[in-house]
Amino acid sequence: MDSAPSPSLPATEEPAYRVFLDSLDYLSPADVDRVKEAYAFSARAHANQKRMSGEPYITHPLAVAGAMVEWRMDGEAVAAALLHDVLEDTGTTKRELVNRFGREVAELVDGLSKLDKMEFASYQEAQAENFRKMLMAMARDLRVVLIKLADRQHNLQTMAAMRPDKRRRIALETLEIYAPIALRLGLNKLYRELQDTSFRLIHPHRAEVLGKALFAARGNRSELLTRIQDAIIGKLAAAGLNAEVFGREKSLYSIYRKMRDKQLSFSQVLDIYGFRVVVDNVPMCYLALGALHALYKPVPGKFKDYIAIPKANGYQSLHTTLIGPYGTPVEVQIRTQEMHHVAQEGVAAHWLYKDTEESGADLQIKTHKWLQSLLEMQSSDSAEFFENVKIDLFPDEVYVFTPKGKIMAMPRGATIVDFAYNVHTDVGHHCSAARINQDLVPLRTELRNGDMVEIITSPQASPNPVWLNYVKTGRARSKIRHFLRTMQNEESARLGERLLRQELLTLGVVPISIPTEAWDQLVKSSGQKSIEELYTDIGLGKRLPSVVARRLLAREDMSADSPSNMALAIHGTEGMAIQLARCCQPIPGDPIIGSIRKGSGLVIHTHDCPTIRKSRSTEPQKWIDVEWEPEEGKLFDIRIKVEVKNTRGVLAQVASAIAEAGSNIEHVAMDSDPERLFTLLRFTIQVAHRNHLAAVMRGLRHIPEVTRIVRERGGEV
Repeated sequence: MDSAPSPSLPATEEPAYRVFLDSLDYLSPADVDRVKEAYAFSARAHANQKRMSGEPYITHPLAVAGAMVEWRMDGEAVAAALLHDVLEDTGTTKRELVNRFGREVAELVDGLSKLDKMEFASYQEAQAENFRKMLMAMARDLRVVLIKLADRQHNLQTMAAMRPDKRRRIALETLEIYAPIALRLGLNKLYRELQDTSFRLIHPHRAEVLGKALFAARGNRSELLTRIQDAIIGKLAAAGLNAEVFGREKSLYSIYRKMRDKQLSFSQVLDIYGFRVVVDNVPMCYLALGALHALYKPVPGKFKDYIAIPKANGYQSLHTTLIGPYGTPVEVQIRTQEMHHVAQEGVAAHWLYKDTEESGADLQIKTHKWLQSLLEMQSSDSAEFFENVKIDLFPDEVYVFTPKGKIMAMPRGATIVDFAYNVHTDVGHHCSAARINQDLVPLRTELRNGDMVEIITSPQASPNPVWLNYVKTGRARSKIRHFLRTMQNEESARLGERLLRQELLTLGVVPISIPTEAWDQLVKSSGQKSIEELYTDIGLGKRLPSVVARRLLAREDMSADSPSNMALAIHGTEGMAIQLARCCQPIPGDPIIGSIRKGSGLVIHTHDCPTIRKSRSTEPQKWIDVEWEPEEGKLFDIRIKVEVKNTRGVLAQVASAIAEAGSNIEHVAMDSDPERLFTLLRFTIQVAHRNHLAAVMRGLRHIPEVTRIVRERGGEV
């Protein structure tokens, strides 16, 4: 019977440590000495700590370091794995680690340490900030994430002593974040292990039932499996190909997910037989493919060549689906030994097989590029960053081409706008149109495998808030939001300056005559850092210009609610700081009034807009007089209703009359009456000003079939 090691025994005599030392034979003597010192340091630091299972705490760092050794990681990574919890759980400082083990090991350990000493409003906020720190450390050094994933793997394997709610929370987080990271880095073996272990922790009963069913099914399937495998081996041998052939088992979680997502029965999921064929070189992959297509008929549309176009995580294989005996679908993956190593170990293959394999280094470069793109995605909001990165972690990809033939991998569902931002931030910001396979398409068009995408840019184009409704990648979403926030602040600052200037002129004060000290005092008393920030607050409606003017002039006699009696001139093209209300859609020539709405800036309505009637009487201080200062070339949306007799070709006549009047049709809808005598056409058209609208209406009245024309009012504010 085994007994626990005595505390009096030196740590180096523990059996697990002896086995660990024996596996370090690939490291240099200097690295082995550093690893031994790291173990001794970690064992002393955690000497009085136990895991929840009752085991000495040192067993956990030792297990994580063991995973690093399996991947043949370098001495720094193994030492950092042994020390990965000393900053977080003991009194050790980063400076101590630098002095003892060097800056590189200390940086790795620091990148892995949580932010426990910081206060957060919620678990979600802490999780988001910890995740951000880990990814930033990953971007600097890829070994951080490999240690972190090994740490998470061992924690999941030893969670029996934890509370069920905590087990479930950590397992869900693993499925949502850490397993996708493992897949994104090509660590397929680890990815499946993390998924299956998490599944067992979240749904123990389902996992048990499914596991028993799978065990029973394997016995029932063994005869057909052997028959297919023997046929494949015989066909490849007859073709003179040296190949390893083995069955590919589905993981427990992948079976469960297919059953849940596709509403399939257990037998339907198990009906597909999977095989892997490993050959010596790339030409043999294609020869093997030909041989198998001669053995069994291939399923049309089910062939994928990931050798010519590798996945973003470095994965390469030929995939084909065949119709086997009794009509059984047979999925086959064909790859070289080198590709198989990368498929199993992903980015870790760079260390595992660096003497014989160059693709690991290529994969590491690709991974670094992805991690660097995360750095560009940062925002002040950790939760937003967390969501953006989660979007990018699921690599169900499509492969598209630039006009120069460069292949780009995009997430499935990505649009033209995502592609533009993936090329360059400036290309995204100034994207105005696009062609797919030479045809002009809308910017919201989703990309498909093999598309050739050309972006058309314009110096005048800028991001549209509507893009946020359909972009897929975190990078595009982050860049658009940052641009819109910056633009809104800049435009709001300009509007705020104009509003304050107008208020001062109303009071008979020329802004330039106010001493600098008064402006400085105003900024200080408002709690802002600069006058620009104060202007932004006014433009966003967070401060009333009349109140700010009173404070600036130290005029206590002035009422805070007194509206200005001088009209503010607007063009209607100022951007996000000045918005034209959608309920009444004002156009140049309409009598207008402006409302300062908190967070939105100045919203312009027509004087007779029915949606503002109550607010104008109850909150007069929020309304200011506004007048048009028309700008050449700008078109404004307006809604009109046209009632017509229900005759053939009438819609074409109406559309032609609108076009002849120099107006664009943005949208059209039709309502017929039950007796089908008349049809009500609802148009959204673009006009330059009120006189232009009148000209459009005159043109429509000349059509005999038109019985009534009305400019539409009311609706959405």
